[in-house]
Amino acid sequence: METRAVHGGMAGVRESGSHVPAIDLSTTNPLPSVEDGGLAYETLATGGVRADASSSVYQRLWQPGVARFEESLADLEGTEGAVAFASGMAALAATLIAATSAGRPHVVAVRPLYGGTDHVLASGLVGTEVTWADPDSIAGALRPDTGLVIVESPANPTLDLLDLGVVAHACGDVPLLVDNTFATPVLQRPAEHGATLVLHSATKYLGGHGDVMGGVVAANGDWPERLRRVRALTGGLLHPMAAYLLHRGLRTLPIRVRAQQDTALALASRLAEHPAVVRAHYPGLPGQDPAGLLGRQLDGAGSIIALDLGGFEVAARFTEACDLVTHAVSLGGVDSLVQHPASLTHRPVAGEAKPGAGIVRLSIGLEHVDDLAADLLRALDAAIDGPRAETDDRAQAEQDASAAA
Repeated sequence: METRAVHGGMAGVRESGSHVPAIDLSTTNPLPSVEDGGLAYETLATGGVRADASSSVYQRLWQPGVARFEESLADLEGTEGAVAFASGMAALAATLIAATSAGRPHVVAVRPLYGGTDHVLASGLVGTEVTWADPDSIAGALRPDTGLVIVESPANPTLDLLDLGVVAHACGDVPLLVDNTFATPVLQRPAEHGATLVLHSATKYLGGHGDVMGGVVAANGDWPERLRRVRALTGGLLHPMAAYLLHRGLRTLPIRVRAQQDTALALASRLAEHPAVVRAHYPGLPGQDPAGLLGRQLDGAGSIIALDLGGFEVAARFTEACDLVTHAVSLGGVDSLVQHPASLTHRPVAGEAKPGAGIVRLSIGLEHVDDLAADLLRALDAAIDGPRAETDDRAQAEQDASAAA
């Protein structure tokens, strides 16, 4: 994995006389002739690949830096291809459009999911109709017009785990899309367990530094071609600079993911023991992997921890008391983040599927474990001591006032 991450998508770079890939910002490209230019346009606009065209024609149709990132990610996920987009939601929307345009607009989805995914499915914005299912009711929810089954494992935000082999079997011939953002291909490769499509918000771990936005779908069969066609026609392309940063991010992905995971594993048990914590959600804790997926489907528990602090007020005080850990959306970067999902990313989710008001989500970064522990434990202390401290201060003030009188 480490070697493939470093060298993936680098074919031809050394031969060009460079050590790192060039950033080609061309929006348009010379055409060899009117006839060949037209044929190249048709090939790329209908989902074909650059090797079959005499020119790249136009950045919306094909871009070499994007292709390098796609090639590397597909290799890491073990799929036949990958197609990159301007964001994770653009990648999801393209997949839904591809299914709908093929006459199969029905989607079966298992909650919990990322709030944006849940929202776009519930809204029917891109012409889909969703049936929400439990993992054991997927097969019964399928219809002749079902184009996709969508799951996320580990799921956002409470890290629920699904046995992807069991889910894929329940899907039958219906393509299974797995959101693999939390695990990354370092810890889980859903295609090995029957998934047809693997979705990433590349903004998160793949980029890894909080400075680039993108999405990507790794896929088998005719899906890469179908997704390239949707991208070419709808314009959800990834910018060349973003592609460069994402490709660079892949080269350190295994080291970052494993280091962050080590820290999260060390923190999870310490946080779980704090009196403010009703429950710590983390697959690496005892009893939180009942199906035995760690070591069989997952190569590790990852670096996301969700804490149930019992209610909104405590959760809000904890979130706002963090100092070293930044209060912000997103995850997977080198710095640690905390957020309250029900107020932010899962705000549009229906009430019955919304995360509990006491849930906070931590994305563990690359800081030293002792520094993170000090900050988080102090914030937990403040979360439960806040109201009592305020009451004590008021009582002392009243006593002082009485004494002065």
